[in-house]
Amino acid sequence: MAITLTEAAAERVLKFLDQRGKGIGLRLGVRTSGCSGMAYVLEFVDEKDDSDMVFEDHGVRVIIDPKSMVYLDGTELDFAKDGLNEGFRFNNPNVKDECGCGESFNV
Repeated sequence: MAITLTEAAAERVLKFLDQRGKGIGLRLGVRTSGCSGMAYVLEFVDEKDDSDMVFEDHGVRVIIDPKSMVYLDGTELDFAKDGLNEGFRFNNPNVKDECGCGESFNV
């Protein structure tokens, strides 16, 4: 079981944490949403729960709750700029289908 970050994603997360002035890492999770069933959730973490799983890559801690891990195992978090658009991208090998707008997925 593993979650990884590209160097670009790690740099962006570290920059956000630095600007924020606090935090131990980034929480990656899923929630029920959208036309395909699930959506990714990213938020900064100040304290982890005892049940959380922690992965570290490129100096960034990625924190995941056990329920989300079922859907996220093997995911790589990337950050990309494309013209005026920029954002995090999820390379998740578990995804079977995504909605047309790219906001939700199912496994």
